Amino acid sequence: MKAVVLAGGKGARLAPYTTILPKPLMPIGDMPILEVMLLQMKEAGIEQVILTVGHLSELLRAFFKDGSQFGIDISYSYEKCPLGTAGPIALVDGLTDTFLVTNGDVLTTLNLRELIQFHHEQKAIATIASHHRQSKIDLGVIQKDGDFRITGYIEKPVYDFMVSMGVYVFEPAVLPYITRNEYLDFPDLIKKLINSGERVVGYEFNGYWEDLGRPDDYARAAKDFENMREQFLPAYCGG
Repeated sequence: MKAVVLAGGKGARLAPYTTILPKPLMPIGDMPILEVMLLQMKEAGIEQVILTVGHLSELLRAFFKDGSQFGIDISYSYEKCPLGTAGPIALVDGLTDTFLVTNGDVLTTLNLRELIQFHHEQKAIATIASHHRQSKIDLGVIQKDGDFRITGYIEKPVYDFMVSMGVYVFEPAVLPYITRNEYLDFPDLIKKLINSGERVVGYEFNGYWEDLGRPDDYARAAKDFENMREQFLPAYCGG
């Protein structure tokens, strides 16, 4: 099975770290976050990984090389200009069977085998790994109608959401919806699929997940990895 790892972004929210270091190379404990992900993919039976690269691609190539040191085959797909989160998939050759797509900065205990099995059971064209999040508004929220009349007042409400974890499973049938060398983000791709009547499903995961998007997220993830290492890499703990 193949996995596409989106590793070409500039990681602007993690600046200044990502000015000289691509986000997938940000250290988590004693290894880059992408190395953690590659070991998890190998454990799930994924044999080939394609890194879509752009920003500071030479550093990613220098570190990960052909993947032999990780026991996995790594190749590279280069995007000359930013193509969004979904656009780079169209540049990847050989996606002729079910394939995994993931951001290059996800720290999670998600079992990829179970995610892929769920996808097949659902007979979906796309499966989105999703996670429950709460967002608290530390202000009084006013509701009003079009006539300036206040219709409600909620003090410091808490909203519940299911959010994308940045991990997807796709069928090759998704590829015609992604135009080569055209900018496309995942929300727009998913809306295309839904509007065309395709079956898109969500896999709800309640375990650990952290996106390394911002400095505080990164600091928290690095600390959690040190405290929970055996949960992220049970097959490699201590090694």
